[in-house]
Amino acid sequence: MTDYFSYLGYKEECQQVPVQFPPQHQSVQPGLETLMVPQPIFDNPDYIGTGKLEGKVALVSGGDSGIGRAVSLAFAKEGADVSIVYYDEHEDAQITKSYIEAQGRKCLLISGDVRDEGFCQNAVYETVSSLGSLDVLVNNAGVQFPQNGIEDISIKQMRLTFEVNFFGIFIMTKMALPYLKNGSTIINTTSVTAYIGNDQLIDYSSTKGSIVSFTRAMAHSLVSKGIRVNAVAPGPIWTPLQPASWPADYIPTFGSNTPMKRAGQPVELAPTYVYLACDDSSYVTGQVLHVDGGQSMQS
Repeated sequence: MTDYFSYLGYKEECQQVPVQFPPQHQSVQPGLETLMVPQPIFDNPDYIGTGKLEGKVALVSGGDSGIGRAVSLAFAKEGADVSIVYYDEHEDAQITKSYIEAQGRKCLLISGDVRDEGFCQNAVYETVSSLGSLDVLVNNAGVQFPQNGIEDISIKQMRLTFEVNFFGIFIMTKMALPYLKNGSTIINTTSVTAYIGNDQLIDYSSTKGSIVSFTRAMAHSLVSKGIRVNAVAPGPIWTPLQPASWPADYIPTFGSNTPMKRAGQPVELAPTYVYLACDDSSYVTGQVLHVDGGQSMQS
């Protein structure tokens, strides 16, 4: 364990970041945070917002758990109401909602499949109808299916990975665009694998590379409208997707190949999304911020 969080000034209880995890596996993607041991760290209780997103409405896909949960909570602390789009992890979503509402913010839960054009359209419409506007879109939902090589990747799997990871972003962005305005922001979750590759995640890495290109193209497309488009490239982060993707005996080594020798926690990404969502990054568009424990500098 490392006492990373001690320097954040936790007054009541110093949460420690694990450097190793016990073997575990979940049989269904995208996985449940409630089943993980240890639980991911998604909140810094000493983080006090300063109103950077006051009066804003954010839609976060994959916001029920993992990175999405940490981001949604941080947005709420900064004054935003949050619409969480998630697949079917209802218990995780309810927990996230309770944390957001404890901040005095509204939280809308919308369950469905980002591959479905009609669902995405309805999710955006319901968000605007219920919360009044849409100012920040975070495209974060994703899946991964490790295989030993391209020979083991079926066309069905390749299509599924692209449909969720890339087409889901394309569709949600297209549906949200009529409601976005000058000052709105779009943040896409890509991955360190877009830059360094992964021999067991060929299709996943390919979708994440596509997201980088999409982010830069959309930044060019929307800059004249005052809409900024950026992305975050996480490294190995302790989220439900990991035990739902990898065999149990892989999990104890998860994140150990980074220069920091550990996986990251969702709470360590949340401030990056806050930065890109608010006016602190008013001169930033078409960029990818790397939160990967130094992994990308090895490429």
